[in-house]
Amino acid sequence: MTPKLMPRHFFVWLFSLFLAWGTAPASSAGVPGDTLAPMLKKVLPAVVNISTTTYLAQRPNSLMNDPFFRYFFGQQGPVVRRRAQSLGSGVIVDARRGWIITNNHVVEGADEITVTLRDQRSFKARLLGADPAVDVALLQIRAKGLTALPLGDSDRLQVGDFVVAIGNPFGLGQTVTYGIVSALGRSGLGIEGYENFIQTDASINPGNSGGALVTTHGELVGINTAIVGNNGNVGIGFAIPANMVKAVATQLARYGEVQRGQLGVVMQDMTPKLAKAFGLSQARGAVVTQVVPGSAAEKAGLRAGDVIVGINGREVRDGSALRNAVGVLRAGTTVRLKVLRDGRPLWIKATIALPRDARTEGRRISPLLSGALLGNVGKRHHSAEGGGVLVVKVVPGSPAWEAGLRKGDIILSVNRQPVPDLLALSQVVSQQRRNGLLLNVRRGNGALYIVMR
Repeated sequence: MTPKLMPRHFFVWLFSLFLAWGTAPASSAGVPGDTLAPMLKKVLPAVVNISTTTYLAQRPNSLMNDPFFRYFFGQQGPVVRRRAQSLGSGVIVDARRGWIITNNHVVEGADEITVTLRDQRSFKARLLGADPAVDVALLQIRAKGLTALPLGDSDRLQVGDFVVAIGNPFGLGQTVTYGIVSALGRSGLGIEGYENFIQTDASINPGNSGGALVTTHGELVGINTAIVGNNGNVGIGFAIPANMVKAVATQLARYGEVQRGQLGVVMQDMTPKLAKAFGLSQARGAVVTQVVPGSAAEKAGLRAGDVIVGINGREVRDGSALRNAVGVLRAGTTVRLKVLRDGRPLWIKATIALPRDARTEGRRISPLLSGALLGNVGKRHHSAEGGGVLVVKVVPGSPAWEAGLRKGDIILSVNRQPVPDLLALSQVVSQQRRNGLLLNVRRGNGALYIVMR
């Protein structure tokens, strides 16, 4: 029996359907369409080039750097200033204030910082604050007509999402590369003190540091920071997640530094063997192996053997995740911990505290304290009143010196409010509405009041 031929118009329809399927926009499958140009047109003006200049003292004869030669031959030859320059990138995150996020290592030690916009305008930048532990710095320029790219929610990223890296590689000028999120939560690389990197195969080369990592929708999800290898991109680059950057930048904008607190626990990662021993079904969380006496953890009631699996509603998969979560919080912040104790869940509130050996510059707390280096009172200086803030040193001629503060003084109260430690001092001063400070100071075996205005 001869098969019945299909009508010609059926094959035309089938062929048209095939063409339509083959040329459908890739975005319908979650992949970018023909071009990223419309998105980049909005994003590129927010990414800037950063150049820095550092002046280094150097002697014409290198032998004069040796103390032995200087002892016998004296200081021969003038000291010259050598000019060193470096390049990097940055992202405008607040157009009205002129705030720019970049890496700390891009601007660290720089005497001059110049920001060049996409429209080729250049401005001298002021360093508002930096945090080497996370490798984030906050700059400010005075300019009009800026375009900002606010920090997005990096927690929504997934492995496989498409991302775009924008920066100034090798000083060539603004460059765009494209790839995917290769991994999340990378740590233990020894690059920074606090590591929670987004790994991407979008090309990141020297000069890209401080640039933007954005989604195909133009959402800023990371700040490019590092590459693996010494000879440029090898398909593995890292970016600091936007949520971590946001937490650090908020402190830099307000205080000029990140005043980190501690929970006060020694911990280790949960393993399948430990989970079985603890009677748990999942090998996740940070196991508390020791609670530091007098720490925030002890005061909150944490115990050795507790398993911390959440902090402020976010999952804690291992010790690094807990360390990173606490590391971006300012001392004095109260956190809500989800803990498994004997297999049963409970919620514990703890207030992150400063380490006992913490020190800070007085100007970070108040301009009136400029010139003083302050620290918590150790056992050797412990006062009868049970605490206080130690004046570690004072720069002669500074506001703190002129007001009467001296090395070894112990500040017991501010405006008649007790300050048992640095954190209390910072909180009391920040809440004061008056222009001056009244300090009750212990000096040697006596005490006195100091008025600062």
